Amino acid sequence: MGEQVPGAMSLGGVVLAGGESRRMGRDKATLPLPGVTTTLVEHVVGVVGQRCEPVIVMAAPGQPLPPLQATVLRDEVRGLGPLPATGRGLRAAAAAGARFAFVCAVDMPLLTVELIDDLVRRAVQTNAEVVLPWDGRSHYLAAVYRTELADRVDALVAAGERKMSAFVDACDAQRIVMPDSGSLSNVNTAAELRIPAQQRR
Repeated sequence: MGEQVPGAMSLGGVVLAGGESRRMGRDKATLPLPGVTTTLVEHVVGVVGQRCEPVIVMAAPGQPLPPLQATVLRDEVRGLGPLPATGRGLRAAAAAGARFAFVCAVDMPLLTVELIDDLVRRAVQTNAEVVLPWDGRSHYLAAVYRTELADRVDALVAAGERKMSAFVDACDAQRIVMPDSGSLSNVNTAAELRIPAQQRR
């Protein structure tokens, strides 16, 4: 169960696990972290679950996953990218009573609850629709979104849009400058996954 978040804001979590992982050559979600038996998806769900309730994992049709402390929803069509999955995740979080949701990719082995706290704090302070980190680029898949934005996502997807950037550009978005982006690191190759265990939380 998620702990109290700043401002007592109801916060769901959405983990996008259904990507095609072309550069990795295999499903990232079920990759074991070095030195342990925990998979990436289990690790990320565990971090997100410390702050968010419910946690929703968006997976591809037929994608095998380990048992998770989360609700698993399947993409309706494979290969459409993160935007439709984000919309479905936001809608599911809203149906569970969450006003906001932290949305992240599954390939973030250094994700921390402190990052989530920082984003939530800014969301409470600014009342923005989207709060996302910026370290020279915008991190759309490590951001806090209002769950009511699900309808806006649906409209964009229906119009043929697939880019997260187009969605965020259509919202009242606040960016937090984060010069130390270690917690935002993602992995695209097996070599990038060889991270010292003490760096993970």
